[in-house]
Amino acid sequence: MLLPVASCTPTPDRLDAPSEVEAADSAPMSDESTFKPGTDDLPEVRHASGAHQYGRYFEEFEEGAVYKHWPAKTVTEGDDHLFCLLTMNHHPLHINDVYASRSQQGRNVVVGPYVYSLALGISVSDISGLAIANLATDELSHPNPVFHGDTLFVETEVLSKKASRTKPDRGVVIVHTRVHNQDGVLVAEFKRRVLVPKKQPGAEA
Repeated sequence: MLLPVASCTPTPDRLDAPSEVEAADSAPMSDESTFKPGTDDLPEVRHASGAHQYGRYFEEFEEGAVYKHWPAKTVTEGDDHLFCLLTMNHHPLHINDVYASRSQQGRNVVVGPYVYSLALGISVSDISGLAIANLATDELSHPNPVFHGDTLFVETEVLSKKASRTKPDRGVVIVHTRVHNQDGVLVAEFKRRVLVPKKQPGAEA
């Protein structure tokens, strides 16, 4: 049986309105490409184009500043299980509902290394997106558990910065990252030392 097909005829109040297709046609695409192999991936080229800055140079860190990272991330069961399988961590507290129901928490707990990795990843665009190297992670702790469905919010405080004495184009920044769930409960925190480049090598900052 054939089903009736809805009419595509425009209604009277839209007869004089330009369609979205017509609006797009009025702004034709340029045949000129601005892509330049070998240079377009350089930070200074990206930033000069008006693109969102990714990471910070040494001079741009301010001691005492707190950067609230965006966006937050809701942790799903799939996130947790995939991370466990990728890292071969088969502890039943993380992947077995029946086992976890008899545990102290009464349900699955998100594996700690994933919480750390997620928090570090969320902070990259504000902290280490330009880093030469991550030198160390210190004082990592998980004061409260994370469960499937929790949304994690991450913020990072700049504790100190010190220019390199041997290489004038870089310096070390020490930061403290804190992770809270949707209820404001602290679920993880850690410090890390990041080696970042200077925007103006040799300049004091």
